[in-house]
Amino acid sequence: MEMLDIKKELRENSYPGRGIIIGKSADGTKAVAAYFIMGRSENSRNRIFVTEGEGIRTQAFDPSKLTDPSLIIYAPVRVLGNKTIVTNGDQTDTIYEGMDKQMTFEQSLRSREFEPDGPNYTPRISGIMHIENGKYNYAMSILKSNNGNPDSCSRFTFAYEDPAAGEGHFIHTYKCDGDPLPSFEGEPKLIDIPDDIGTFTDMLWDSLNEDNKVSLFVRYINIEDGAYETKIVNKNQANKN
Repeated sequence: MEMLDIKKELRENSYPGRGIIIGKSADGTKAVAAYFIMGRSENSRNRIFVTEGEGIRTQAFDPSKLTDPSLIIYAPVRVLGNKTIVTNGDQTDTIYEGMDKQMTFEQSLRSREFEPDGPNYTPRISGIMHIENGKYNYAMSILKSNNGNPDSCSRFTFAYEDPAAGEGHFIHTYKCDGDPLPSFEGEPKLIDIPDDIGTFTDMLWDSLNEDNKVSLFVRYINIEDGAYETKIVNKNQANKN
């Protein structure tokens, strides 16, 4: 598979929607995850990421302007022991609860489908990172309508064992902007992952469309001991934490 330039991918797509990146740093010592959200409506843009436990949650920046929380307020990132879950919706909780009951990542998602937001029928994208005894693997999933037909759900899971240093995979909800919004197609895109979390965070944030970007989360996890560093950027707060 051709390795794509993530900067170019983002700069040439004004609306990939929500996106998940999972991979391994170039020096091979860190498991890397990133998640961003974008918005076209005032309701979608009125959000920030806030820390919740070892994960994060979306929150209304101005609560008085929140009109419909159903698909925009959720926990995108949760940690279950040595597993880190990253998703674009409340299926984070579905995966957490399923895996806590010894179900697999794929089994946990069997009870879920794409989002009920016709005519877009936004795909549910999810990722799971597993770090144990110095070993690291991850998987990604997309649940999407059958070419816009809500009567049929297409389910795809991609698993990556012993990922190569400096490589990651990028999956996002929409192929591009449109009306209705066309769903992501194909398998996750192969991209390169740098060693430095600050460099990666800045590059991702600066590459996202200025009008549509809302928030970004990036985490680098030490594969040997599980210690992690996190960066959060919220357009509404105009700062990097």
